[in-house]
Amino acid sequence: MMLARRFLGTALLAACAGMVQAAPPATPANAPAPAAAMKAPADAPGASDNRIRTQFAPRNEVVISSELAAKISSLPLREGDAFRTGQTLVAFDCSLFQAQLGKARATLDTAKQTLVVQKRLAELNSTGALELQQAQGRVNEGTAEVAYSQATVNRCTIHAPFNGRIAKRQAANYQYVTPGTPLLGLIDTSELELQLIVPSQWLSRLKVGSKFQVQVDELGTQVSARIARLGARIDPVSQTIGVTGVVDGNAAGLLPGMGGWATFAPASTPAPTPAPTPAR
Repeated sequence: MMLARRFLGTALLAACAGMVQAAPPATPANAPAPAAAMKAPADAPGASDNRIRTQFAPRNEVVISSELAAKISSLPLREGDAFRTGQTLVAFDCSLFQAQLGKARATLDTAKQTLVVQKRLAELNSTGALELQQAQGRVNEGTAEVAYSQATVNRCTIHAPFNGRIAKRQAANYQYVTPGTPLLGLIDTSELELQLIVPSQWLSRLKVGSKFQVQVDELGTQVSARIARLGARIDPVSQTIGVTGVVDGNAAGLLPGMGGWATFAPASTPAPTPAPTPAR
């Protein structure tokens, strides 16, 4: 009886030891994931499907500021309004500057008449060389004053430098402004550019003039584009480079700030090199 109990106990101990050895080790909660799980999917955008994010940007964008200390007499356009090259965007009340211009012209006319008289007296030996030089100097001074006043009056109106739209209006009619005060933010919508940042490895197949397609998020449409410029420097950290593209054809409905996916043609696979023929 005693021997049977000892045999049974030994069998139970052996079974428990086998179960402990067969159990897999527990994985810590903060252990890193397996390499296969951490691997990026092959079809991630920009990795192997030749797609990259892009954004539309205006070619020209500028903030118009005042060059005068004057009151605004006309500021007809508001945010979103379109304008054409040469159109008047801002007009100032320049009655004071125009009066100064008139005074400068009258002074110049008087100086010119005095010079004519001095020249005639010099021909008759009735005046000295000093008086003649002083008369000529007053004419030169008057000419400079007229040019200065005319340049000031020319700044009384601000004309559009390109075709575009008003992005931001920062002043109002009848507001008194000083030189350097921002008035209007302008953007050129006549030709938009596409800004992209692509992997530097793509330089082997991207050239100026290379064509690609852009799926515009906001419109749900697709437009054709081509590369206009390649960046001059590769970012050494991210190994990327900036690329600028332009839209081919009609860009109706496109606005600066819109984004989408740019899709390029896949890289061509080089033909395999034929094996050398063994010598006979």
